Amino acid sequence: MFPHQNNHKYTWTSPDVKTHNQIDHILRDRWHSSILDVQSFRGADCDIDHYLVAAKVRERLTLSKQAAQTFDGERFNLRKLNELEVRKQYQIEITNRFAALENLNNDKDIYRGWDNIKENIKTSAKDSLGLEELMQHKPWFDEECLGFLDQRKEAKMQWIHDPSQSNVDNLNNVRCDASRHTKRRYI
Repeated sequence: MFPHQNNHKYTWTSPDVKTHNQIDHILRDRWHSSILDVQSFRGADCDIDHYLVAAKVRERLTLSKQAAQTFDGERFNLRKLNELEVRKQYQIEITNRFAALENLNNDKDIYRGWDNIKENIKTSAKDSLGLEELMQHKPWFDEECLGFLDQRKEAKMQWIHDPSQSNVDNLNNVRCDASRHTKRRYI
């Protein structure tokens, strides 16, 4: 459908390196005219025998009102509400803040009133509950992983240029070592 060289059309190469097929496709249920181009990339190293298939798509997106709202990043430690003392302290603090809010003059502007209520709830929650600490993920991709990926890429390039059995065995050994290392580092 899209004019390309043959090596950009096939998406799979058999282990004997002589047979090439186009077995990976991009499906689109409607607006097929929005797909501008489809092409396979042999150089993308995904560590499988299939090649990466990429499409250029023209999309018209709309922004919903809910998606436009931003999250300020403050999460309160709600697990502390299971403790009886903390729960009572939070209830007392909320009651005191709203009692002080009632003594103030009633705002005619509903938005200002809502902002006052929201800020009172946030400050009392921050004072009595505290903020929740976000989980820190341990880094697993380091220089050693990068070295394994470079070795795998070199072995794959050797296999593409010379598809002999020794290069296939070398590629399989390097793949096993790389995946074993990354799994060990991640887990």
